[in-house]
Amino acid sequence: MMSKLIVSLLCCFSIFAANVQAKTLMVFGDSLSAAYNLRQQQGWVSLLGEQINQSHPDITIINASISGETTQGGLARLPKLLETHQPTWVVLELGANDGLRGYPLNQAKQNLASMIELIQQHSADIVLLGNHLPSNYGRTYTTQFFNLYKELAEQYQIAYVPFMLENVALDPSLMQNDGLHPNAKGQPVVLNNITPALLPLLNK
Repeated sequence: MMSKLIVSLLCCFSIFAANVQAKTLMVFGDSLSAAYNLRQQQGWVSLLGEQINQSHPDITIINASISGETTQGGLARLPKLLETHQPTWVVLELGANDGLRGYPLNQAKQNLASMIELIQQHSADIVLLGNHLPSNYGRTYTTQFFNLYKELAEQYQIAYVPFMLENVALDPSLMQNDGLHPNAKGQPVVLNNITPALLPLLNK
C-alpha cells in the first residue's frame, strides 16, 4: 500500500513539475507570419518550432496570426488570447496591413502601444517585428511607418527587429508573385532575421 502511494505521489509531482516548467511562445501577426499561400510547415513560425524543439523542449509555440489582420483587429483579439495561452513570450508582428491600406499611422502606433502594454501586464517578454512599405506610398509615409517600430521599442524597452524581410523583400527569387509575401525559399531567411532578437529571450 505504501509503495503504491509513493508511486502515485511521484507521478502527480512529475505531472505538476512538467506543467510548471512548460512555457508558451505566441506569435501574433498577419499573413507574414501565417504562412500565406504556403503549407503551414513551410512558414517561418513552423521552422522556428523545428529549430528550438531540441534545445527548448519545454516551449510550446502558438501561432495566433491571421492573414489580413490590422492593429485594430489585433487589439480586439489580444486580451482573450493572453488569458487563454498565458504566454511567456510574444512575437508581435502587426501594422503592415494598416500601412498598405493607408490608415493613419498615429492610430496604428497607438494600437501597437496598447498591445505592448497588455502583453507586459501579463509579464510576457516581447519581440516587436518592424517592416517597410513599398516606395510608391511616398517617402514621408513610408519613413514614418518604418520609424514607428523603433520608437515603440525604445519607449517600452523591448526587443526589436527593424525589418523582418531584410534580404528578402527585394529578391524576386525569395518572394511570391504579389511582391509582398516571402515564398518557401524566403521563409528561412525571415527566420534568420528574427532569431537574433528572440533566442536571447528564450535563453534568459
